[in-house]
Amino acid sequence: MSLLHDQLKISGYVGHALEVYLVRLVFCFFAEHTGIFAANQFQALIEQRTAEDGQDLAHWLAQCFEVLNTPHEKRFTRLDPQLAAFRYINGQLFAEHLPTAAFNREMRELLLEGCALDWGRISPAIFGALFQSVMDAKNRRHLGAHYTSETNILKLIKPLFLDELRAEFERVKRQSKSNLFAFQEQLASLKFFDPACGCGNFLVIVYRELRLLELEVLRALFGASKALSIGAGEFNILCNVNQFYGIEIEEFPAQIAQTALWLTDHQMNQMASQEFGQYYLRIPLTHSATIRHGNALQLDWRELVPPAKLNYILGNPPFIGKAYQTPAQKKDLAQVFHDVKGAGVLDFVAAWFRKAADYMADNTAVKTAFVATNSITQGEQVGVLWSDLLKRGIHIHFAHRTFQWSNEAKGNAAVHCVIIGFALHDAMKKQLFVYETPQSEPSEMKPSNINPYLLAAPNVVLEKRRVAPVGALPMVFGSMPNDGGHLLLSAPERAALISKEPAAAAWIKPFAMGYELINNSPRYCLWLVDISPDELQQLPHVLARVQQCRQHRLQSLRPATTLLAARPGLFGEIRQPASTYLAIPCVSSERRQYIPLAFLPSTHIAGDKLLIIPNAQRYQFGVLTSAMHMAWMRTVCGRLENRYQYSITIVYNNFPWPENITDQQRNTIEQAAQAVLDARAQTLNASLAALYDPFTMPVKLVNAHRQLDRAVDAAYSKQKFSGDAERVAFLFERYQQRTASLAPQKPQRRKRV
Repeated sequence: MSLLHDQLKISGYVGHALEVYLVRLVFCFFAEHTGIFAANQFQALIEQRTAEDGQDLAHWLAQCFEVLNTPHEKRFTRLDPQLAAFRYINGQLFAEHLPTAAFNREMRELLLEGCALDWGRISPAIFGALFQSVMDAKNRRHLGAHYTSETNILKLIKPLFLDELRAEFERVKRQSKSNLFAFQEQLASLKFFDPACGCGNFLVIVYRELRLLELEVLRALFGASKALSIGAGEFNILCNVNQFYGIEIEEFPAQIAQTALWLTDHQMNQMASQEFGQYYLRIPLTHSATIRHGNALQLDWRELVPPAKLNYILGNPPFIGKAYQTPAQKKDLAQVFHDVKGAGVLDFVAAWFRKAADYMADNTAVKTAFVATNSITQGEQVGVLWSDLLKRGIHIHFAHRTFQWSNEAKGNAAVHCVIIGFALHDAMKKQLFVYETPQSEPSEMKPSNINPYLLAAPNVVLEKRRVAPVGALPMVFGSMPNDGGHLLLSAPERAALISKEPAAAAWIKPFAMGYELINNSPRYCLWLVDISPDELQQLPHVLARVQQCRQHRLQSLRPATTLLAARPGLFGEIRQPASTYLAIPCVSSERRQYIPLAFLPSTHIAGDKLLIIPNAQRYQFGVLTSAMHMAWMRTVCGRLENRYQYSITIVYNNFPWPENITDQQRNTIEQAAQAVLDARAQTLNASLAALYDPFTMPVKLVNAHRQLDRAVDAAYSKQKFSGDAERVAFLFERYQQRTASLAPQKPQRRKRV
């Protein structure tokens, strides 16, 4: 289909007409393999009546589409018999008049190859894969299009409603027939809405599962009788496609979504026919899903389906990080969060959470579940999004923690996702699905509460904190060059400069960003803080680099950067400590159990991709490199792809340090921290990357860290922690207690005497 799409597009057949044309062809492929048409009826028309060079193919297809839209009694009496044999379809699928396409031999062969596939055996997930296969990677990024596999859809719909319906069926099937009939009517009354429906994958799978459950109800009511006529008396199929609603911003997938539900309906009718021995066909089409082509963030969802009529909102809204959002998308996001400060940091998907919360306010019985990027449960986004949602009364009913995306389409997106089910009422039973790794199968927990970090912990939301906790040393960024690379030197560049200008060596210092720290990669910088004008004039090659830095800054569009051109020999921002400091990389691999921290001398210049704690001692190193702090960091930090992105304002400044620590506990931590440093030193010249690789980490270093973890744990509690989940739950409780004690107290009114 993607090849045929491309060929039609090359021929000049584009836009809306192309999209509708492809959807019609897909319907015809399905129809002749699923009993709507006679077997191979569409294929035979092409093979027998069209020329091999394809020149008349478009004419025959246009006639066929017109016939499919015309009732039998209104067709021409002298219509070609092979065309007249096609059923009347209706449903508006073939109603619109389209421009006549143009085919050649190759395109005719592609169409016949499509006919030859057994479309009756193809999963409904093909529709999402079909659309994704004709999109290029750039458009997928622009639209945030990540089409969902059946496996991932079931992860969402089972805890949202399907498990509950199946449990209810198990109860009622042991009761009277009237209860079973009432349950069937309940199934047919449910309404589902996907406000970013794409090609309808969610709606298709939901409808299939609903029909399968209804089939079980009919079995329980009427047994295995093959003599019943569907639609006669009490024996009827009630569930239909008009229970489904959707919004989709692109027209092609919106067309596919509606067609996919019709075809799924037909597949399920075939299954019912095989079950009970009577052929059942809903042709011509009289019911349809309500799929609106439009912008879900600009439309009022209440106009599509009134909240009083709806039961469930679900789907996979687009994931687009703030750096990738178009100006129009940023405007839509700002409009949705018009009353929320700092919403510009949010991923685009967050807007659907807020729209759903606003919609559910008119019917608090509605439940919602979305697949989303895991970034909305990490870092600074949590404080912005979930503070707003919790304020509006949102409760999380179930969640899947981070797992790796997979779907059926070529070019499928590599993303890490979460699933969150929520409502404006609380749930008696909650479910939390936890993954040991993003690729593993989940294990289920039944917590009393699920917080915005998708933890079994209180509803605590960390907001940006500008100052370090009381008693903790402040953490700052390293120095930012803002030099266009002219003040920085690789090892060969340093050697070349010194060979030309030996006196320059006094002004060259070791330099590190996060990469250099972790990988022990040599890099250098010109550090001219104390150089005099006369000394600089004596170093023409150094001066040339300074002049290049000045030109770089003058060419900047940022006023603050152009001002830095007045001092081109210095870093843009200087925060270099005067003594030994502790360095922490801003970004580190998620494969490591511990972020590699290290002490550096003041002569080693820290770049702005390092976070630094001046005057830190072994105690600070020990606590920050412990399992306790690492568990906190993994939970609340942001992510770059899936790598840890450590932050000062979220991770460090909100971290609850041990309270009321004794001298003995402090000494124990310091000794264990020194043992970690000693274990590192025993492997000469090994990089931190090698030392902390899970496959190459030395046994002595592993044991030293375990001893340090025990020492830090003991400083927090006499009770042993069974794992990171208990550590994080403890830290959140400690954080909640600390913030509650710091909250301003309302002044009490003085009683009048």
